[in-house]
Amino acid sequence: MKLGMNMLLWTTFVNEDYFPHIEKIKKVGYDGVEIPIGDGDAKDYRKVGEFLKSLDMTCTAVTSVFEEENPASPDAKIRQKGVDALKWRIDMAAEMGAEVIGGPYHSAFAWFSGKAPTAEERKWSAEVLHKAAEYAAGTGVILTPEALNRFECYLFNTLESIAKLLRAVNHPNLRMIYDTHHAHIEEKSQGGVIQKYADLIAHVHISENDRGTPGTGQVQWDEVFENLQAIGYDKWLTIEAFSRHNEEFANGINVWRNYQADINEVYEQGHTFIRNSWARYA
Repeated sequence: MKLGMNMLLWTTFVNEDYFPHIEKIKKVGYDGVEIPIGDGDAKDYRKVGEFLKSLDMTCTAVTSVFEEENPASPDAKIRQKGVDALKWRIDMAAEMGAEVIGGPYHSAFAWFSGKAPTAEERKWSAEVLHKAAEYAAGTGVILTPEALNRFECYLFNTLESIAKLLRAVNHPNLRMIYDTHHAHIEEKSQGGVIQKYADLIAHVHISENDRGTPGTGQVQWDEVFENLQAIGYDKWLTIEAFSRHNEEFANGINVWRNYQADINEVYEQGHTFIRNSWARYA
């Protein structure tokens, strides 16, 4: 198991300004960080990868796509833009040496049709993700689309819906991310879905119900860690927490307050919490 910290706590674009934060994360004992992909170009991501390598750290990535490139759009031209957008993100992940790209890129982030999801929308999404997975296979990057809660997404809210998507695509470079925040809202049993979809879970976000410091809220953490241990999960456990540090991003994800007095406690206390919880069920 490797422990990571998502840089979205501070920014949507990691450049040299944020390297001191990564150095602090390294000193706490993390194996790597999760880098948002969206802005910048190849040289920016290559520089991040080189810096991480100098620290003997590795990374994963996180991203999303928007309405003008929606993989589930009825417009074939927009779906093609979705394919192109995902290919670019895969290229940027490869520049950094990222192992995984997580996120809700099965559809446009925070966009709602005003209707319940349709089979046709999910079919279009599967077609786009199949093309993306085929492309990712050439780089070794694993794609892990994410089930989001009903307030952020309408197309895929549960691991069951994501599992159907993955099985429709049937590609080894397409797996799923298990996010404790979304599961806390949408699943009947957090441990139950871990067991049920053990063969498809390739990435895990450790995220509190309020998006603050893990272990300080209502997520059923014992159930989470016990069942991840039970299925032999040995990949990334990555903290995903948010703040008002980047106002534009915070507004876009409806984060209206800071969840802790000191932002550093997220990765400092979070690290201790995860290590202790993981050891309890080892």
